[in-house]
Amino acid sequence: MKPFRETITNEELAELPIARFEGQITVVDSEEQIPGACAYLLGQPRIGFDTETRPSFKPGAPMNRVALLQLSGPDRAFLFRLNCIPFHPALLELLTSPDVLKIGAAVPGDLHALQQVHAFVPGGFVDLQSVVRTFGIDELSVRKMSAIVLGARVSKAQRLSNWEAVTLTPAQQMYAATDAWICLEIHSRLMSADPAAATVIMQPAPPEKKQEPRPRRRPRRRAGASTKPGKPQPGTGENNG
Repeated sequence: MKPFRETITNEELAELPIARFEGQITVVDSEEQIPGACAYLLGQPRIGFDTETRPSFKPGAPMNRVALLQLSGPDRAFLFRLNCIPFHPALLELLTSPDVLKIGAAVPGDLHALQQVHAFVPGGFVDLQSVVRTFGIDELSVRKMSAIVLGARVSKAQRLSNWEAVTLTPAQQMYAATDAWICLEIHSRLMSADPAAATVIMQPAPPEKKQEPRPRRRPRRRAGASTKPGKPQPGTGENNG
């Protein structure tokens, strides 16, 4: 018998209790806070990982840069406001370290967004969407993975809120912290079922190189063509006698 069911309906999902992070939430919006936050996270064997970006509702508009990076241990969650703080060396050390597993969902997209802010080669990332397939789970959204694995659902009410607001509301903070923490909880449950199957580490992908614009080629002049409008060329017979 499989330890987890393959799918869950929206009706069944609605009947489940809502999961909320009950630990300490720290909003990191100044450079001085970054080393201490990263020191705690670097001391954890596994942490939950997620990002948030201010949505754009204009058709065809380019996607905004990632505004928030959420990293959570079992009892402390840190919300790094990347639209307010620099990409600190301590943060780079954490994101590139193979010794701290960063657990998320749809990780390649999040990493691509982060690499648009600062180039780095990620290390130690685990994508739950790849892991759950080895357990026979077909659902890939965080809400349904949480429902199947933990028997609890997460609220997505704040997903399309303004993540570049001057101050994040308590509801935004709870949503962001829970989204990272729940990935860690899902992974912990999968680890207890099958540690080997649950630890599928992504291969590090180098940041994409920005393509330099090609220099514009000057148009080639035809032989005998005038270099200046109206000026006769030698040997044409014009004004030569």
